[in-house]
Amino acid sequence: MSKPYPMNIGSAADASGVSPKMIRHYEAMGLMPKVARTPSGYRTYTQDDVHVLRFIRHARDLGFGVDAMASLLSLWRDRRRPSAKVKALALAHLERLDVKIAELVAMKNTLASLAAHCHGDDRPQCPILEELAQDGHMGRHA
Repeated sequence: MSKPYPMNIGSAADASGVSPKMIRHYEAMGLMPKVARTPSGYRTYTQDDVHVLRFIRHARDLGFGVDAMASLLSLWRDRRRPSAKVKALALAHLERLDVKIAELVAMKNTLASLAAHCHGDDRPQCPILEELAQDGHMGRHA
C-alpha cells in the first residue's frame, strides 16, 4: 500500500530506500532540493521528491560519486539533453571501476600469497605481519 503525499521523512525513507540521515545529507549537499516544511518545521515530501531519492539511491548503488550523481540528476531533469553526455559519464565511471577492480584483484592476490606462506601454527613467524611491517609497502594499496 503506497503512502499518501505529502509524507514525512520516515515515510519518504521507507518509500525510497534512503535513510532519513542520508536524505538530510543529500539535501545539505544540494543533490536533493530543499523540500517543503510544515509550520512546525518538519520536512514534507512529495511523490516527485521520492522519485528523486530513488534515482539518487540507484546511482549510489552503481557507485557513482556525488559530483557524477549531481551531473546525472541535472541531465535527467533536462528532457532535451543529449544522451551522449549520459553515456560519457557512464563510460568514465566504468573506467574508474575497472581500475578499482584491478586494484582489488592485486590486493586479493597479494593477501592470498601471504596467507599461503603463513604456517598458521604456534610459531611466531608470520609473513603477513612481516610484509605489513615493511617500509616499502609492496603493492601500495593503502
